[in-house]
Amino acid sequence: MDKYDVVVIGAGPGGLAAAISAKKEGAESVLIIERDKEPGGILNQCIHNGFGVEIFKEDLPGPSYAERFVTEAESLGIEFMLDSMVLEVTPQKKIYTTSKWYGFKEIEATAIVLAMGARERTRAQIRIPGFRPAGVYTAGSAQRFVNIEGFMPGKRFVILGSGDIGMIMARRLTLEGAKVERVLEIMPFLTGLTRNYVQCLQDFNIPLQLSHTVNRILGKNRVEAIESVQVDENFNPIKGTEEIIPADTLLLSVGLIPENELSRKVGVKMDTLIQGPFVDEEMQTSIPGIFAAGNVVHIFDLVDWVTEAGFTAGKGAARFVKETKEKSDLVKLVPGNNIHHIVPQYLKKDALQNGPIKLMMRVIKPMEEKVWVELSDGKNLITRKLERYVRPGEMVILTVPQKAYDDVKKAKELIVSIEKFGG
Repeated sequence: MDKYDVVVIGAGPGGLAAAISAKKEGAESVLIIERDKEPGGILNQCIHNGFGVEIFKEDLPGPSYAERFVTEAESLGIEFMLDSMVLEVTPQKKIYTTSKWYGFKEIEATAIVLAMGARERTRAQIRIPGFRPAGVYTAGSAQRFVNIEGFMPGKRFVILGSGDIGMIMARRLTLEGAKVERVLEIMPFLTGLTRNYVQCLQDFNIPLQLSHTVNRILGKNRVEAIESVQVDENFNPIKGTEEIIPADTLLLSVGLIPENELSRKVGVKMDTLIQGPFVDEEMQTSIPGIFAAGNVVHIFDLVDWVTEAGFTAGKGAARFVKETKEKSDLVKLVPGNNIHHIVPQYLKKDALQNGPIKLMMRVIKPMEEKVWVELSDGKNLITRKLERYVRPGEMVILTVPQKAYDDVKKAKELIVSIEKFGG
């Protein structure tokens, strides 16, 4: 076919969920385009447990989690176009693809869901000085080598960054017989989930050094050692704290970047703070009929939450197909005290008529005491939630209740902030 109701770009957890929910919501023809040879996205190489606790109430490995959605998509009659690259998307919702199977192809959609996921930051993006030897990998690349290709990238490791992939790979490499010397983190706090710190580092006696980074990479042909250094509150190296750590491999777990080249090219309005598109509560972007799902919007803590975002985007896409509606008036969500960003960034004035809405956010700095997460219109408190603590590495969720419909409808903007408990 050359024309579909909904076309989803990306067959990871967000894309699969979007396609399934679009089909269930009434879209007659749904296509998923995926550049890899198999659907499932990054889940196929995540053989550790920890997936599905919220969606299925089960603790599943990544491939098992993905397989449930692939099987459901196939049973619903959703089409897959695998091993195919999307070259361009237009505002008129035309999609240009190429592959060895179909050649160059033009596909037209009534609604599109962008679900391209995210990519890892590399050495070039964080500018580590030193030689450029073999043995420097992103944590995700090493994960693919070990879990899919059956290849060990080294024997003695240093990991830069306390992100979840890096901590998980510290455990995985240890189980395969490698020596993980330590994990270095430039921030003064953990950037991944606390559960991964406990299960992957503490349980295996792998040291974590906060406020430390790589000062130099040593070795001409192959990594021979890493020079670490402590940093001050402005992230400047502290002289005299340098330490040489013998190692043959450096893994980088220094963050993910939403994969939005297609989004920018089509003209979607972007949030430069998080490098993802601005979206409303249905995950619709600034272009009517183009939606975004999962890590392409911002980086989620859990794959289950990526899936939920995909469900939301797919439902919105199917409704757009049925109603072909333009965007209604929007209320802007503004980050207040200690809030880094909020997703969605906008709500339709009548958003709450379909039920409560979840706001997902990250904080700027950790607060280890009880705090209020508050939503207000600048003058009046609309809703609040008590949290035992907030940390940048753990997403905060605030649910806006349906009873706040009138407050949201008459507001020009809404402010989310973190306030001290009792304040």
